[in-house]
Amino acid sequence: MTDHDRLQIDQTPTPEQGDGDYVTSPEFLDRLDDILDQGDQPGLNALLEKLHGADIADIIEQLSPGRRRLFLELYGAEIDGEILSEIDESIREEVLELLPRHVLADAVREMDSDDVVDLVEDLDDTDRDEILSALDDSDQAAVRQSLAYPEYSAGRLMQSEVVTAPEHWTVGDAIDYMRREEWLPEQFYHIILVDPRRHPIGYVTLGRLLASRRDAVLRDMAEDSFRTISAYAEEADVAYIFNQYHLISAPVVDSDDRLVGVITIDDAMAVLDEEHEEDILRLAGVGDESSISDSVVQTVRQRVPWLATNIPTALAAAAVIALFEGAISQLVALAVLMPIVASMGGNAGTQTLTVAVRGLATRDLSSSNALRVVRREMTVGLINGLVFGAIMAVITFLWFQDAWLAAVIGMAMVINLMVAALAGILVPLALNKLGADPALASGTFVTMMTDVIGFMAFLGLASAVLL
Repeated sequence: MTDHDRLQIDQTPTPEQGDGDYVTSPEFLDRLDDILDQGDQPGLNALLEKLHGADIADIIEQLSPGRRRLFLELYGAEIDGEILSEIDESIREEVLELLPRHVLADAVREMDSDDVVDLVEDLDDTDRDEILSALDDSDQAAVRQSLAYPEYSAGRLMQSEVVTAPEHWTVGDAIDYMRREEWLPEQFYHIILVDPRRHPIGYVTLGRLLASRRDAVLRDMAEDSFRTISAYAEEADVAYIFNQYHLISAPVVDSDDRLVGVITIDDAMAVLDEEHEEDILRLAGVGDESSISDSVVQTVRQRVPWLATNIPTALAAAAVIALFEGAISQLVALAVLMPIVASMGGNAGTQTLTVAVRGLATRDLSSSNALRVVRREMTVGLINGLVFGAIMAVITFLWFQDAWLAAVIGMAMVINLMVAALAGILVPLALNKLGADPALASGTFVTMMTDVIGFMAFLGLASAVLL
């Protein structure tokens, strides 16, 4: 077994699950590798017995493909709905193919409808139908109803299992109903009050319900936080609503305002986490679905387009440098100092860009306060330019003993840091206004502007002052 075949997991300690070992400890990983090498199925079952399903999913994700196949051959019969719902979508299809059909069927039956939708939505029709065939007719209908809604919509995110009650019911009626029914979801937080046409009109928290007298009427206990979400609303808007208004769950309605499902906080926060991850990946130019589980070929395919888009911007900066080829050949110090100007401008632009993209994602940055933020960033750019321009002027003078060269790089630094601040805020604002994702292309444009303006300012001033 080579080092590359061994399990690779972040070695940061995590809390123990029950009496089990740390799943990231070297001792645990060594034991797991030994068990896989020996094909010790009882040993593997004992090792993972007390682990949470999310931890087991993490282990599956971070194994190499060959070791993952071996793991599933030994442990596949133990895979349940909880583990399956936690497995990253980048390897989910691979895992589904390796699982015994009866195990997959049992796991799917344990899952809530929203988890089943997440599991099958990216599969082809044949594989999707095979998995859905494990469900009874009513559950299949619920999943297919969710799949009929647009991708990345609230309809795809919701679960169809909803606990409802007429508004005139008492607490006793509701409790008796829930004790009598066997289909209730494993986790829910509200009883949704509906009118005869199944329009949601309020909800009652379970905590309030259990703390009230049996004869209390449900409509008198409805929460002020109640709001509905359209099944066609975008997932990002759903996550914003949950985060903004501190919701635990929210009913989902169709175009006729009839109740079709409910979204719970765990699903909303998962979307919020995905949005954050997507923004980070796009800003870094590594694609919006990159994963450490990806193969070399997948990783190259994701990154090549992003790198290719930088060629025109690099050529633009090179063209500016070519305009001052004569000046550079006469004063070699310019070539030495050019990377400093470009680097400082690029870093300053990235700082402002990151703040702007995050502000747009959280809706803290909008048209109402954009002008104030632009003014603030311009002021910050000017102050930083003056500070670091002065520092570089002193360093340049001590290095080259040329006061005029020191003044030139100081002025160029002021100009470039101000341009970087302005580009870092205006570019994402402009892209957002045009309906494009600011995280997708802002970095390329900001880098181009800071390089072109930085080189133009530095070399132009040097040509005018020094030659």
